[in-house]
Amino acid sequence: MPAVGGFDMGTGKAYPGNLTLYVTVTCVVAATGGLIFGYDIGISGGVTSMGPFLKKFFPSVYEKEALDKSTNQYCKFDSETLTLFTSSLYLAALAASLVASKVTRKFGRKLSMLVGGVLFCAGAIINGFAKAVWMLILGRILLGFGIGFANQSVPLYLSEMAPYKYRGALNIGFQLSITIGILVANILNYFFAKIKGGWGWRLSLGGAVVPALIITVGSLVLPDTPNSMIERGQHDEAKTKLIRIRGVDDVEEEFNDLVAASEASKLVEHPWRNLMQRKHRPHLTMAILIPFFQQLTGINVINFYAPVLFKTIGFHDDASLMSAVITGGVLVVATFVSIYGVDKWGRRFLFLEGGIQMIICQIIVATCIGVKFGVDGEPGNLPKWYAAVVVLFICIYVAGFAWSWGPLGWLVPSEIFPLEIRSAAQSVNVSVNMFFTFLIAQVFLNMLCHMKFGLFLFFAFFVLVMSLFIYFFLPETKGIPIEEMSEIWKRHWFWSRYVGADSYNNSLEMAKENHPVKNV
Repeated sequence: MPAVGGFDMGTGKAYPGNLTLYVTVTCVVAATGGLIFGYDIGISGGVTSMGPFLKKFFPSVYEKEALDKSTNQYCKFDSETLTLFTSSLYLAALAASLVASKVTRKFGRKLSMLVGGVLFCAGAIINGFAKAVWMLILGRILLGFGIGFANQSVPLYLSEMAPYKYRGALNIGFQLSITIGILVANILNYFFAKIKGGWGWRLSLGGAVVPALIITVGSLVLPDTPNSMIERGQHDEAKTKLIRIRGVDDVEEEFNDLVAASEASKLVEHPWRNLMQRKHRPHLTMAILIPFFQQLTGINVINFYAPVLFKTIGFHDDASLMSAVITGGVLVVATFVSIYGVDKWGRRFLFLEGGIQMIICQIIVATCIGVKFGVDGEPGNLPKWYAAVVVLFICIYVAGFAWSWGPLGWLVPSEIFPLEIRSAAQSVNVSVNMFFTFLIAQVFLNMLCHMKFGLFLFFAFFVLVMSLFIYFFLPETKGIPIEEMSEIWKRHWFWSRYVGADSYNNSLEMAKENHPVKNV
């Protein structure tokens, strides 16, 4: 009898295979797709705290922030136009991820990565040479299209390419790239802000070309996944590729299961409609709630607006950017903890430990800011040690996120979907993620102005809710082959009522017995 959260992990399958140098290098190259997302998150917050950038494009914010010293600290940066600059990207990413679903399914994961890199590169060039707000917004939209394609395809690519025993660690390479992108962006912002003449923001925005070129070139040299090749009818090439990836000749069982899963998926004429079927209720629930909860941890408040936030609690320009560099460094280091532990301790342990850590830190940060700033936003003389304490607990909070909801928010959805709905479900996952990223980015500064220090308690409440959700409703996925994942739902105390014992077996058996199939 499985435990409350579904700890039962056995499926009876253990495909042979090694962690080869070939698959490691391949996954490392693919994971660099996360650089564009991370770089953008880090750059956005930095440039919106640079005086020359605000003066040129958002003069009303500049005047409130630089000239009116009496303004309530909570409300200094409250500007709908400024937040539209940051958040417009995520609506574009939402739309692009829906289109990327068809591209990824019909033409492979590689092409989606290539399209993502090219679009992101175009957006970076436009932003670097921007002369007006409309150019900034256009550039952001193109960046969003690029992120939509990359975030839809890269996690799927990594989960399909990795041996199941190491899938967690290799997939988290995507989140590691995101955190490296954030850190690099924060460091560049720190130094570019010092450039005399006030044009350093152009280098910050235009520098996004570099991570875009990395994923563009990388996608050209990467092999496609055996799953994707089989899905497009390239069976012989797929088997050869699977042998090379796994480093053993005995891949017959895994190959046959991949073919069966592919044939079953071809019976599905409308993946989006099929996603709504009762047997896919747990997958759809996870595809919606995991990215929803990931955004409501409050992490993007830190990532987007770290320099602005640190300015608000009393740091000067250089100090606020340096504090953002520190939190970016914590993100990178803590992600390695997840890489080490995800396939040892399991997904559920990291989710729950990280959740508890974040709740405690958010309550402490809210208390510290509330005691000093009160409800009027006037801190008076803020001691350096006091601000340092706030940064310390923000860093502990960031660490908790970086080894839990950060990487696992991308890993778990990408590994639980059956092939027949994988591209469609991943698009739902990315779309929900982008929508709530947009929403948080759009309303955060307004929420900070009105909710004040209570904003941190708002996010702490949601972290509590999501931790309870994980405890009761997410089964452990550690060490389970990706095409055997359906077993965990059948054995779960709650989801078993939706996923019948025969719901997956029937379609797989039909495929294995060579029943006629209808190509989509």
